[in-house]
Amino acid sequence: MEGTATFARLKERGGPVPLSTKIYQGTGAWPETFKNFAFNTFLLFYYSQVLGIPATLASLAMGVALVVDAVSDPIVGSFSDNLRSRLGRRHPLMYAAALPLAFSLWGTFAPPGGLGEVGLFCWLLFFTITTRLALTFFLIPWSAMFAEFTDDYVERTAIVTYRYALGWVGGITFTFLTWSFIFPATEAYPVGQLNPDAYRVFAPVVGLAVGLAVLFTTHMTRREVPYLYQPRQASRFRFRVVLREVLLALENRNFLRIFMATLFAAVIGGTSGAFDLYMATYFWGFSGEDLRWLAFTVVGAIAGFGAIYPLQRRYDKKTLLVAGLILTMFFGVLFVSLRLLDVLPANGEPLLLVLFLLNATVRVAIGTVIGIAFVSMLADTLDDQEFETGRRQEGVFSSAISFSAKATGGFGIVIGGLILDYVIRFPGGEALGEIAQATIVRLGVVDGLVMPLLWAIPIYLVAQYTLTRERHAEIRREIDARREGERTSKAVGEPQADQSTGGTHV
Repeated sequence: MEGTATFARLKERGGPVPLSTKIYQGTGAWPETFKNFAFNTFLLFYYSQVLGIPATLASLAMGVALVVDAVSDPIVGSFSDNLRSRLGRRHPLMYAAALPLAFSLWGTFAPPGGLGEVGLFCWLLFFTITTRLALTFFLIPWSAMFAEFTDDYVERTAIVTYRYALGWVGGITFTFLTWSFIFPATEAYPVGQLNPDAYRVFAPVVGLAVGLAVLFTTHMTRREVPYLYQPRQASRFRFRVVLREVLLALENRNFLRIFMATLFAAVIGGTSGAFDLYMATYFWGFSGEDLRWLAFTVVGAIAGFGAIYPLQRRYDKKTLLVAGLILTMFFGVLFVSLRLLDVLPANGEPLLLVLFLLNATVRVAIGTVIGIAFVSMLADTLDDQEFETGRRQEGVFSSAISFSAKATGGFGIVIGGLILDYVIRFPGGEALGEIAQATIVRLGVVDGLVMPLLWAIPIYLVAQYTLTRERHAEIRREIDARREGERTSKAVGEPQADQSTGGTHV
């Protein structure tokens, strides 16, 4: 339904978004990047293979925490969308997240000795919940903010590209330094990721790095507050309003398609992500010194950044996303299939690592294009939503996507733990050379054949998206005309009615 906008900027920008703003906004990718590296690479492996609790139990704690976190996302998103303060509706929450996030992430990787299985489960559950909740208070406002910097179709992609580029630079640097200096091979632990002492160093390092990154991006983008959308009226926070706003967002058919695609992608990613360090350590036989060279897959990210502009000028974002997902499925199957067919060099041969890195680099390039196209598409659906309802729902849209990814990703993590224990039957706490070959083959089949083929489901859903470049341009012209009419009416003193539906002005 068409309606008068209920959000406005205090100042209109006279020109493009400054380069420094794009950089400072882009550094906001670091907290999630560092946290994801810690959680996705080490957490399940640390608690099951190093501390010795069953993978099912560890994955259950991680999955429950993810679902609890997911429920908080729409609440934080709605609260952020409607917050009025001197620092706008995003920055107060981002500032508040820094210290709780740093200390919770530190605690996650620093359990005290002598807890036992139940104690470790409770410790893991508590600190993963607090870490994820604290990150939500930063990440939802930060993710919503980028779409407010500009209304331009192409410039939004530029902002997202800086976000990905800075995320990659920070992530690669952190990854390389972690593997090189925190998890090096020792005489007692030739495979550094099995060394329990290394995690005692890793815990404070990752906690402090994330906390400082939150404070940096929040403070450095503070000057942009006047150029961000603000609600015209203050509104009280109510849970029924949160539900109403989420339902309003899901009425947008293009957003619903992205939402559903994210649900299935998160299950696939959550399940296969549980296997990553197991595959690297046991299937491919790589040590920490080998894995640190994954930092050079940044070449793939650079290729993706360079390709996105010419590709977007020629193709719609949906086309890029569908093609990227198809290629992801293909390369996901290819490399493990070559190993199972005994085409690749044996474990320990230098050529295997080179080929592994080459495959990973290509997949990173594809993933970079996918990520930029997806986030930019999400910003376009926000304009579609404003055109239909009069509402700017950056926080709700971002939180709904985050909710779908986290809730189903948590389900995927639990599935991954169950598969490790009951399908692959992977033993916990075993030395590197004591795992049966049949177990390792089952791990490869599940991770390298079954999981990639499931990408066909999100591919189908994304293919149904209908918001083209031409349609977006029409929507932007209409929204801009409405705003100009509103400014003209306000100048001559005409009263303004709030025609939005599903709003929170109560």
